Amino acid sequence: MFGWSRSKFLNDGLTHETFRKGNGPAVIIVHEIPGITPAVEKFANEVVDAGFTVVMPLLVGTTDKAPSGKYMAASMIKICISREFTTMALNKTSPIIGWLRALAKHLRAEIGGKGVGAVGMCFSGGFALGMMLDDIVVAPVLSQPSLPFAVGAKRSADLNLSPQDAGRVAQRASEGCQVLGLRFTGDKLVGTRFAELHKLLGDAFIAVEFESTAKSDHSVLTEQRQELGVQRVIEFLKLKLF
Repeated sequence: MFGWSRSKFLNDGLTHETFRKGNGPAVIIVHEIPGITPAVEKFANEVVDAGFTVVMPLLVGTTDKAPSGKYMAASMIKICISREFTTMALNKTSPIIGWLRALAKHLRAEIGGKGVGAVGMCFSGGFALGMMLDDIVVAPVLSQPSLPFAVGAKRSADLNLSPQDAGRVAQRASEGCQVLGLRFTGDKLVGTRFAELHKLLGDAFIAVEFESTAKSDHSVLTEQRQELGVQRVIEFLKLKLF
């Protein structure tokens, strides 16, 4: 990963590698399955070029490796067996969100500014919603949120939040914190979460949706990249953080 500084962040006994680049307001970008792929890095570099300090934690997988069936399966297994992620449980906030909130607080203390942006994708798509528990997160972006895995109607609608945390997120939205969401309309992994987000957040939820052209359409910002989606994210981050 050319130009990215590599470090580690420890909080509450949990350590993950992080990759940092750029200057300006802080944006945490959390990769999708299987890891920080070249397409994820490309998107992150564009956010850097737009004037932001980007920090990418590595939660699973590796860097600089393109997706493959074997790689995807290996990362999926790690996510499913890890206690950091609630892949099937209903109405529960993933423990990893506490670590991400601590990382956001650390960056805000260092960089300052209006607040911190957070972009999640796929299994991490809903993490930015949980990070809204802290008012320093002012630009949450949810791209194809897919946890808990959409097995059955209840899990397809679940937002990966405890009832208490959902109440806090709704409060933040009522106070003016907008949430940007992106998805392909035919993405079964997202389930019915966009409808639930509209219910929870009301007019504070901004949905950017693209018509599916293939069954595999999923990764709006990376593998099935939509240029309009990328630009909407960057515009949203600029609006909220500059």
